[in-house]
Amino acid sequence: MTTHEYEQELAGLTDTYEAAIHTDISSLKRAVAGASEESVIAVGSGGSFTVASLLCSLHETFTGHVSRPSTPLEIICNPTLAASSPAFFVSAEGKNPDIIEALLRARLHSPRAIQVLTNQEQSPLTERVSDLMDITVHLFPSGRKDGFLATNSLLLDSVLVARTYRELDHTTTPLAGSISELLSQSAIYEWLDTARSFAEEAARRGGLIIVYSPHLRSVAADLESKLSEAALLYCQSADVRSFAHGRHLWLSERSADCAVLALVDTSLQLLWERMRSLLPTTVPMSTLSLSGSGPTDLLAGLVGGMYFVNDIAKALGKDAGRPQVSKAGRELHYLDYSQLIAPPHSPDTQELGAKYCVLGANWPYSGSRGKLERAYGDFRATFKDRSFRAIVFDYDGTLCRSQRGDAPPTVTMIDQLRRLLDAQIVVGIASGRGGSVHEHLRRLLPQEYYPRIFLGLYSGGWLGTLGDTSPTGQTRGSSELLSHVTRIVGKLKEYGAPIESIRPTLPHQVSIRFKEGVHSERMWFVIADGLKQAGLNSINVVHSKHSVDVLEFGVDKSHLVARIIQQCKIDPYEILTLGDQGAWPGNDASLLEHRFSLSVDIPSRQIDRGWKVAPAHKRDIDATLWYLDRVRISGVGRFELAL
Repeated sequence: MTTHEYEQELAGLTDTYEAAIHTDISSLKRAVAGASEESVIAVGSGGSFTVASLLCSLHETFTGHVSRPSTPLEIICNPTLAASSPAFFVSAEGKNPDIIEALLRARLHSPRAIQVLTNQEQSPLTERVSDLMDITVHLFPSGRKDGFLATNSLLLDSVLVARTYRELDHTTTPLAGSISELLSQSAIYEWLDTARSFAEEAARRGGLIIVYSPHLRSVAADLESKLSEAALLYCQSADVRSFAHGRHLWLSERSADCAVLALVDTSLQLLWERMRSLLPTTVPMSTLSLSGSGPTDLLAGLVGGMYFVNDIAKALGKDAGRPQVSKAGRELHYLDYSQLIAPPHSPDTQELGAKYCVLGANWPYSGSRGKLERAYGDFRATFKDRSFRAIVFDYDGTLCRSQRGDAPPTVTMIDQLRRLLDAQIVVGIASGRGGSVHEHLRRLLPQEYYPRIFLGLYSGGWLGTLGDTSPTGQTRGSSELLSHVTRIVGKLKEYGAPIESIRPTLPHQVSIRFKEGVHSERMWFVIADGLKQAGLNSINVVHSKHSVDVLEFGVDKSHLVARIIQQCKIDPYEILTLGDQGAWPGNDASLLEHRFSLSVDIPSRQIDRGWKVAPAHKRDIDATLWYLDRVRISGVGRFELAL
C-alpha cells in the first residue's frame, strides 16, 4: 500500500512534539509576559493562522484580555491594529509575501515592539526584519519540511505557544511528555476509531459543517483550513449557538450534501446534546468531546484534527500533502501586491494624537482641535533658525534600549555623539542608573571627550563629568527617608507584590524593579500608594519603562541642565533636552519641562514644549537617531535642528 506524503508527515509528529517539549522558550516567555496586561494581535495565514488563533485563545484564557487573530490582509488594510496592541507575526517558512507586507506596514504605522515567530533562519521575512528596529525574532527551526498543508511546523509552534502560557502560569502542570500520552489523556484515539466511518460518509456527501465551543475556535479554524485548502470538502464553521441561528437549514434543505462535526468542551456538552436531539437523524454527526480548553485540550484537538483530515483524504483517494496545484494557483499565492493595495492614509497630525493621548483627550475628541494645532505650529516655529550649544539626553530609552539589562548605546548612537563632540557641542546625559553609564561611555568614547560630557546619575543625585571618578562605590551615604522607603517596599514584596529587586543608592534614590512582564507604569500606583499609607505623601516617585524610582528630596534630573548652564555659561535657551517618559510620573518629566525639549516616546503634558515630532513608528533610540540625523552643525560649538 502506497504511503502518501501527508501520512509521512503525520508519522513525524512524534519527533516534532518531543523536540518542542525540550526547546528553550525563554525568549518567547519574556515576550508573552511583557504583553500579559494587554490584549494582543496575532497574525498568520493558513497553518500559521491556526497558531495565531491558538495564541489569542490562550491569551484570553490566562489573562482575560480580549485578543484577536488576524490575517495579513487585515493588517495590510488597517495597520493601525498593530499600534493598539502587542503584535505577534507567525510564519513558518517566512516566504509568504502577505506576511512580509503586513509586517512592513505595521512597522510603518506602529511604535509598538513587534514579535516574529518563525521556523526558518534564512528567509525573505528574516531578511526584511534584519533591516528594521524594535522587532524580536523568535526562531525555532523545524526538523521536518511540511507539504502542502501545515503539519509539523504547526505542531511545533503550537506546542511552544502552549508551553509558554502553561509555564508562565505557575498553577498548572507540565504538558504530556509525548504525543501518544497527549492523545491518550484526551481520548483522541478512541474518537478517531469511532469517527472513521463518519469521515467516509462526510467524504461521500462532499460537505462538512463544523460547530464548536468558542474556546475551541483554533481547532475548528485549523480543520476548516485544511479541508478547504486541500479541496477535500466544502466546509463551513460556526460556534454552537451561531449554528442555531439559521445554518441548521442546511440539514433540512441540503441534508444529502452535508455532515456535522461538533467540537465541544465539558462546559457545552449538555447544550450540544440537547441541540443534537433536535436535529434530523438523516444527517451523519460526530462529536469530539474535550475535557476543557487548556493547552493540553487544544493541542490534542489540533492533532486529532490532522488525523481526521487524513481519514477524509483516504476516503477520497487523495494525498492531502500533495494536491495538484495549478500555475495560476501558485501565482495567486505568491502575488506581490505591495503596489496593488494602496497604503492607508497616514494622518499629518500624529504628533497631535500623542499629545491628546497624554492629556486624556484621545478619540473621540471634544471641542475644537484648532488650539492644539496652533500650539504645535508655534512649537515647531520656535526651532526655525534657533542655535543650540548643548544637548542633554536621558539614557535608557533615549540613547540605548530600555531593557532589564544594562546594555550600552549602539555603535550608530556613539557615532552620532562623537559628531556632536567633534563640533565642540556640550553633551549631557541624565540617568536613573549609576556607575554602569560611566563605565560604558568611558569604554566607548576616547578620553579627549570626557571633560565635555556632563553626567547626572542616580536621577541627578550625582553630578559630574565623564572625566571624574566613577560614582560606583561612592554612594554609601545615609538617608533616613530612603531607608524607611526600603523597609516599606520590602514589606510590599513580602505581601506578594511582583517586585524582583530593591536597590537603595543612598543618599540619592531607591530603585525598584519588577518581575518579567510586569509594567512599571502600573506598579507606580502600588508603590506610591504604599508610601502614602505610611505617611510619605510628598515624596517624589517616578517611573521608567523598567523601574520605579523613589527620590530623595532635592534629587532631580533637571539639576544636570542647571549645572551645564552654570559651569559652561550657556543660556538656558541654547540647551536642547531629549527624553522618553515626558509625562509625569515619567522620570523624564522634569527634563522635558525645559523650554526646548523633545520626546522620543511619551510627550510632556505642557503645550509649548516636550512634543514628540518624530514619526509615529519611530520611538526610543529610533526617534533619537531621527532627531540627530536632522542636527545641522552651524559653527564651532553650535548646531540647529532642521525639523
